[in-house]
Amino acid sequence: MSAPEIERQMGIEAYATHASGVGGVIRRAVEDFVVEEVLVDGSRATAQKTVGKPPLGATEARQRFLLCVLVKRNWDTLIAVKNVARELGIDQARIQIAGIKDAKAVTAQYVTIDGVTAQDAEQVQFKDVALRPLGYFHEPLSTFYLLGNHFNIKITELQQPKPEVEQRITQIKQEIDELGGIPNFYGHQRFGTTRAITHQVGKAIVKGNLKEAALVFLAQPSLNEHADSRQKRQQLQDSEDYRMALQEFPTQLRYERLMLAHIVDYPGDYAGAFKRLPPKLCVLFVQAYQSFLFNRFLSERINAGAPTNRAVAGDFVVNVERSGLPMVRTGKTVTSDELQKTNELVASGKLRVALPVVGFKQKLSQGTMGEIQQKILNEENLDLQNFKVEAFPEVSARGELRAAASPVRDFTLSVSEEAGATQARLEFTLLRGSYATVLLREVMKPENLITSGF
Repeated sequence: MSAPEIERQMGIEAYATHASGVGGVIRRAVEDFVVEEVLVDGSRATAQKTVGKPPLGATEARQRFLLCVLVKRNWDTLIAVKNVARELGIDQARIQIAGIKDAKAVTAQYVTIDGVTAQDAEQVQFKDVALRPLGYFHEPLSTFYLLGNHFNIKITELQQPKPEVEQRITQIKQEIDELGGIPNFYGHQRFGTTRAITHQVGKAIVKGNLKEAALVFLAQPSLNEHADSRQKRQQLQDSEDYRMALQEFPTQLRYERLMLAHIVDYPGDYAGAFKRLPPKLCVLFVQAYQSFLFNRFLSERINAGAPTNRAVAGDFVVNVERSGLPMVRTGKTVTSDELQKTNELVASGKLRVALPVVGFKQKLSQGTMGEIQQKILNEENLDLQNFKVEAFPEVSARGELRAAASPVRDFTLSVSEEAGATQARLEFTLLRGSYATVLLREVMKPENLITSGF
């Protein structure tokens, strides 16, 4: 089965499983998609207020960093953090998170806030956001402390009867387990499904063309976005009249309006316009292009029949921590002589096959997989040194390794029939950096990502 066109634009061009999907819709209601962050000590942020031992050894004794749970409903993470900072009267940089969560969802995640008290945090209140102080911590939160995320997801509007839904999902899960986990694609929210242009912005930045990058971000319309936004983008694309666009762009396009205001005041300063955006967002553009290339590498590997849970000569492999997290800085290249021993270690869970996330320091795989990767870079007219971005050094990317497959933990399935309609609820945990939508696309095999809720 071929992937939908929107996915192919993201570099996702293959399915790992062969069983028929169940179709259906996710996120019919925001509450149908719940994400709860899990830390390396096993602590889980919950959407409901709970009483228990604070995570990471946080204490009631006042220290510099206040550890909280941030619960949001239908909010972009960075915008929610910005609003929390505004409520507290502090700079946004004083709030640290371990990961960005889905926007169209109910999410609970840990944050640390520099130099505020629990009493300050308890006063933060705005629509669909709650901030719950847990205690004080000795340093800012980072991805170092993040194990992964627990998901509770409802799939509705299923057309098959309950037994068939159960049989299909169970078969798909068995296939995934045999493959060592889901193919570790970067998921749809990395690119945006309504307007999948984030990686295109990143590509233009990497190539040093900041005007093109700005115009893609501001002016490239999408059939899947609101008609008014689409029309205003098209007008800007046709006219390059930034002043008129600033007057007419809808107010909800906050980031676009920030860039437009800068370009109006400082014509031609596209680097400065990008710097009006949150720094994390600017980095995400380049990361999205890296993600697109990784997805293409992984798609070509799957389509070539190469396994994700067994090394072939020239592959990278990485060690695995006791927690199950791959140690992506421990990569080594596998030679033909080492294949048998290496694959025994992969089968035992001590090693994992990895692919390059390209950057100016990260080499490609060797052997057949390396040849495939180089062919893709040639098609993109890309040199790895392009990721050292002279025009915008802050977003330069060194590159790294990423596991080819990611295990699915604590999986449970319940299928029910209500008023003649079948629905399925899936609960599972994924390691950090892996995406629930990648598992859901295998389960659902949707024909239309937009109407299916992706």
